[in-house]
Amino acid sequence: MNAIRKAIVFGAAAIALGAGLPPSASADDLKVLTAGAYKQVVAAMAPQFEASTGHRIILENDTAGGVARRIEGGAAFDVAIMTPDLVARLVASRKADAASVVDLARVGIGAMVPAGAPKPDISTVEGLKRALLDARSVAYIDPAAGGSSGIYMAKLFQQWGIGDAIERKAVKVQGGYVGDHLLNNEATLGFQQVSEILAVKGVVFVGPLPAEIQNFTVYTAAIGAASKEQDAAQALLHLLAGPETARVLQERGMETVKP
Repeated sequence: MNAIRKAIVFGAAAIALGAGLPPSASADDLKVLTAGAYKQVVAAMAPQFEASTGHRIILENDTAGGVARRIEGGAAFDVAIMTPDLVARLVASRKADAASVVDLARVGIGAMVPAGAPKPDISTVEGLKRALLDARSVAYIDPAAGGSSGIYMAKLFQQWGIGDAIERKAVKVQGGYVGDHLLNNEATLGFQQVSEILAVKGVVFVGPLPAEIQNFTVYTAAIGAASKEQDAAQALLHLLAGPETARVLQERGMETVKP
């Protein structure tokens, strides 16, 4: 390749990169498996990542337990985002690279009601118990599905001695947004991570659980040990752990994890 041709090729590549366009149309996809609460964050940052790297994100979500079961069943992935204990299991089974593990965010649990419904006072533990017992039906993620918010709420009901009362009117959601089940009138009160409540139009965020019983779920990421896109996966984790994503977290009811 002569000097003039080299200059043309390198100049075109520089223009493509400067414009945020992929230098090659053959860049491989990056498969990201994430727990539901963090899905909106990855989706919000995906355009920036794709424009700067040329890698297209293939985003799939489930409950944290559901993501773990998929991977244990042989599902391929480049990046997994789950709770710290489940990521540790991936590392122990050599399905994820230990050196890549990074905490990305944390989020608490909140309550919601359908738009137009009265907002119960859940600022105290007693107020929350009263709201639960007064509600016609209560929706939350089915603990058996592996959702961290549902597991915690079910334990809370049992500790308070109201487990049987809630069970009789419970709407146990297998995955996705609990808010959808308030929109179709299946339930009058719902609980889920705050980020997932804010993602549903038509429901009203009542507030977080009282501070003394709040439960934060941490979302941790790791790169798949078998990933063929290690550099791109690392670039995504760098973006997700950076200051630009921190602003997105705040908008979606989440927060960064302090070291």
